[in-house]
Amino acid sequence: MTKADLKALVRTIPDYPRPGIMFRDITTLLGNAKGLSACVDQLAAPYRESAVDAVAGIEARGFILGGAVADRLGCGFVPIRKQGKLPGKTIGQDYELEYGAGVIEIHTDAIAHGARVLLVDDLIATGGTAAAAVKLLRKLDAEIVGAAFVIDLPDLKGRSRVEAMGVECYTLIEFEGD
Repeated sequence: MTKADLKALVRTIPDYPRPGIMFRDITTLLGNAKGLSACVDQLAAPYRESAVDAVAGIEARGFILGGAVADRLGCGFVPIRKQGKLPGKTIGQDYELEYGAGVIEIHTDAIAHGARVLLVDDLIATGGTAAAAVKLLRKLDAEIVGAAFVIDLPDLKGRSRVEAMGVECYTLIEFEGD
């Protein structure tokens, strides 16, 4: 499937979760077997020769994609969750979105010192969550090999924010506006 084919599988829901937001819903892409397979293949492709030790996925759609990408890369998967959802010892990081704020956490023993980690999520908008995830991974002394997203909203400049932290971003498709 081409990137245009994948883009056509993404549903846009206006005014969700609040007025003025155009929510890019990938559940329609995930529900299409060929679309899901192509999406995972294309997210993993740039990292096949990168000796990735683990994929870290951001709750919740990053779990679906990250787990599948980890499988394709032959490595483990590490969840980055919202505060209070992980049962063991964790570290947290505050983040801000275009429509809210919160804390994400990771287990303190989730990543080996110096492990090569790929960060995966469904979408990068303002980059708040991805930047917080990068900070968490760095607190655990991970080497971040990149960040991969299905969707980029370039008008919100999240990709530039994460790349300014020294993390190269890879995205499959873009939607203008927010």
